[in-house]
This record gives sequence, structure tokens and C-alpha cells, in this order.
Amino acid sequence: MNLWIQLKMHGVHVPHHKNTAAMPAVIMDCPKSVTIPMSMHIGTPARPLVKVGEYVKMGQRIAEADGFVSSPVHASISGTVKKIDSFLASNGRRIPAITIESDGLMARCESLEPPVYHNQQEFLQTLTDSGIVGLGGAGFPTSVKLTVKNMAKIDAVIVNGAECEPYITSDTRTMLDQSRLVMEGARILQHQLKAPKILFAIEDNKPECIALFEKLCAAEDAMEVCSLPSMYPQGGEKVLIYHTMGRLVPEGKLPIDVGAIVINVTTLASIARYLEHGLPLVRKCITVDGSAVKEPKNVVAPIGASLADVFAFCGGFKAEPKKVLYGGPMMGIAVPDLSEPILKNTNAILAFAEDEATPPKTTACIRCGRCIGHCPLRLMPAEVEDAYAAGDVEKLAALKVNLCMECGCCSYICPAHRPLVQTNRLAKAKVAAYLREQKQKEAAAK
Repeated sequence: MNLWIQLKMHGVHVPHHKNTAAMPAVIMDCPKSVTIPMSMHIGTPARPLVKVGEYVKMGQRIAEADGFVSSPVHASISGTVKKIDSFLASNGRRIPAITIESDGLMARCESLEPPVYHNQQEFLQTLTDSGIVGLGGAGFPTSVKLTVKNMAKIDAVIVNGAECEPYITSDTRTMLDQSRLVMEGARILQHQLKAPKILFAIEDNKPECIALFEKLCAAEDAMEVCSLPSMYPQGGEKVLIYHTMGRLVPEGKLPIDVGAIVINVTTLASIARYLEHGLPLVRKCITVDGSAVKEPKNVVAPIGASLADVFAFCGGFKAEPKKVLYGGPMMGIAVPDLSEPILKNTNAILAFAEDEATPPKTTACIRCGRCIGHCPLRLMPAEVEDAYAAGDVEKLAALKVNLCMECGCCSYICPAHRPLVQTNRLAKAKVAAYLREQKQKEAAAK
């Protein structure tokens, strides 16, 4: 069934580069060590439970959630805790992390078994214990996302299989190789959330996935496939809700406020796997690709494995990598060091040779308005750039820069190659700092 809305949100058409779409995921060899950050999710970092010198087994909880919006962390290999220290992450922040030296056995923690739950509250606690977070990139703790006070507000659960970023095919392989787990996860959520319907949102550049899930949904109650045109950023939460349900998420509101819950397809499969086997989130399917990679493939890697180890498993490099990214070329983050680890929400690592890594020369804005015309949320990046350069925080707030989802459409479409999305990020931070300062002044005045 095609529920494409006639008046669509805007975006851009990018080259797909889905080079690994036909490659089933391969399980990576056990690395010699892993470095597992305590913050791989939105919210408070997890609190370590182990000590240096302690022996741990795969699946053992090594850090506990420290607050409601947090997530526990589990050992992805068996071995000895060698270090508990902070490391400089690619986002510039120092994050506490636990380094485990492997014993080569990948011995599983004996206490792991399929969880038992009898009601929704116990189900949500089970999800918290699993360490599962949003695996599409955001990393929001899944148990928190699914904590809905009034379940009657839910009109649909949207399973996000759009995977609109170029190069990335890990979700595609989840849909093709783990369709049983995806469907089981959908049934579980449908029951626990009392959702009237499940919508599988898949871009039309994945005809195999669409055909498979149309066949699977035909045997289910209130489950259907939404075949959506291939457009970036089709997988953005607000874009997806509009293009499947025809509903706009208002400023300052959440998807549940318009009757929707959006969950990534790999997150859904991970929920079903945990409930079936009891093994928490300790490994992740990622796409390894880019012009510098010798053997692009989809890899199942332990959380905390270094990028260097993952690239080595893919044959290393055929050209010197001039730029390495966590994620895709549109929203990915540049990685300064190959010692950086695979995170829970890493869905790809890309390495590009010099000819693709060198950015084009930036020239003056020609006031063409393309950035405005292609922004999914109809923001005005060129105006934001001017206001930011002028230090006009009030104008930045009036331009609603905080609504920016940082999809990168503006930078991609700009003929002058202006770094618009980067400016938007800086502008958002400036507005946030200004609002904090205003609150402090108001509090002090009382």
C-alpha cells in the first residue's frame, strides 16, 4: 500500500551508493581489545560496576543506567578489564570508558536467559535491562521512548526502514536477513502498546524489502507497508510521520502528540532477539564502505571494537583514507583517529580517498534560495548564516533554528558550497546558551 502524501515535505535526491545492499552481514573476528564508552545514548552516562583487573564475560553488565534517561552497558567480549578512564570522543567531549582485553573465548555470561515479564511496566524494565537504544542513529533509550502514559493516544507505530543515507545498507540487511525477528518485534510492540496499526516505511529503492514485507504483512492484522519515494531525508522522524500519516509534528511537540511512535527496524529486531535469547545489545551490524576501503561489506562488530580493527577485517585500505566518517556522508561525523570505537548507534563507518574527501572551495552566497526550497522544515539557512555572523541571537530564535534536524540538505544543495548545516549547529548552540542565561537571570531576579 502506498500512503505517499500528495503535498510532500521537501528534500534532495542524492546518489544512493548502496554498494553493499546485496551483501549479507559477516560476523567479525574477536578483536584483541574493546573500549566501551559509558555514553552511547542520549541522557546521563552509565555508571561503571566493574574494577580494573576484574574478569568479565560477554553480555555481563559492566555499567548500570544512572537515571531514567540512561542505559546500561554490557561487555561485548570476555576478558579482563584493563582500564577505566576517559577518552576524547569524536564529538570533542571526554567520555568515561571501560577497556577490556580479550581472552579470545567470547565466553557468554552464564546468568543470561530470556527475560520474563507479565505487564507493560515489567516489559519496559526488560528493555532497560537490555541496553537497547535507538539504533538508527539517535541513540535515545528505547525503554524511555516506549514509556507512554496514555496508550490510547497511539494511532500507529511506524517501523523506520527508509535508510535514506547514501552508502548505508545495514538496515536493509536486517530486513532481508532477520525478517522473522523484525516481524516478531512488531507483534510484541503491537501487543504491549495496544497499537491499532503497524506501518513499515520503506523507500522504493529497496524493492526486495518491500516485496518481502508486503508478503509477511498480508498474514498479520493491521500491519501494512508504506512504499515511499527515495528522497533524502525520508527517514527523518518528522518527515516520515508526515509521509506515512499525513500529520505534522508541531514545534515543541513529540511524535506521540500526533499519535505516532517511530522505531528503527534494527532496533525492533534487537528487541525480539533479546526477548528470545536474553543476550543484551553487545554487537551491531554496520556498513563498511567508501572509496578507500579495500573490501566493502556489512559487518557484525562487537560494541567497542576500534575502527582500525573493523577496517582491517575488511581488508584494510586500497588508498590512503583522507576522511573517515561515523555514519553516512550527509549526517556523519568526521573521525580524527581510527582508535575510536564502534558505538551502539553506529550504523556505518566510511573511509574516502583524497579525491572524494577534499571539500570544494566556498564562495559567496548568491542568494538563490535553494537552501530554503529544499529544507524539509522550510527553514531559512541563508538567513540563519547572516544572523549568526551578526551575533543576532534574537533573530536566530525567530528563524526557529532550533527546529533544524541537521540533515545537511542545505549544504548539499548550495551552489556556493557554504557550510550551512555547520552554521546551523553553531547557531542552535548559541540560542541554547542564550536561553539558559535568560533563565538564570530570571531566577536571580526573583
